[in-house]
Amino acid sequence: MSVALVGAGPGDPELLTLRAARLLAQAEVVIHDRLIPHEVLDLAPPTAQRIDVGKRPGHAPVPQTEINRLLVEHGRAGRRVVRLKGGDPFVFGRGGEEAAALAAAGVAFEVVPGVSSATAAPAVAGIPLTLRNRSLAFTVVTGHEDPAGGVEVDWEAHAVTDATLVVLMGVERIGRIAKRLILGGRPTSTPVAVIHSATTPHQQVVRCTLAEVDQLELAAPSAIVIGEVAGTDLSRHPRP
Repeated sequence: MSVALVGAGPGDPELLTLRAARLLAQAEVVIHDRLIPHEVLDLAPPTAQRIDVGKRPGHAPVPQTEINRLLVEHGRAGRRVVRLKGGDPFVFGRGGEEAAALAAAGVAFEVVPGVSSATAAPAVAGIPLTLRNRSLAFTVVTGHEDPAGGVEVDWEAHAVTDATLVVLMGVERIGRIAKRLILGGRPTSTPVAVIHSATTPHQQVVRCTLAEVDQLELAAPSAIVIGEVAGTDLSRHPRP
């Protein structure tokens, strides 16, 4: 394949898949997100061209259309291209848009799944997303809605279920999200866990209730877990 859309995992370089590491070792061009650890980027040959297309909250110096164009250009040139994305490329990573652009251009590609922070962050915080007799389902929701997308999250619908909610990219809007969940019927006492920089040395876990979460000073990147299991801590201490 000339282009590989590769999931780099949640942050810990050791959570990179073997296939991802092998493709990186063969790469001629690496087009990567902002939060990719340097230990992962260093798996590519020194001669590989590295192109940072990372986005920051409220700031996207390289538009998605330009990222798509770069992938098509280098793919058509026959170069071994790795598009390195945090987490899994098809979980809120716009990997679907990039795959569609490559398909439309007739450029061969493959998708390499990665460990998503949606499941990794709760796991390292000791929170089982499903737990017999307590949580039988979980839902992953974006907290960052595209105002031009025409589709909005129905938070009130999520409020009336017993499913654990995992909110990604929701730090800036968590106050509004919490308010809508409460108005929709979720108790104010519902446990919440905010996992910042999960699986990295900078990981921090803050626990509170749905009524309290908008009073916290939170930083991105963070995964937010809402539901009864969010009050659980089955992590190992100390971490290995």
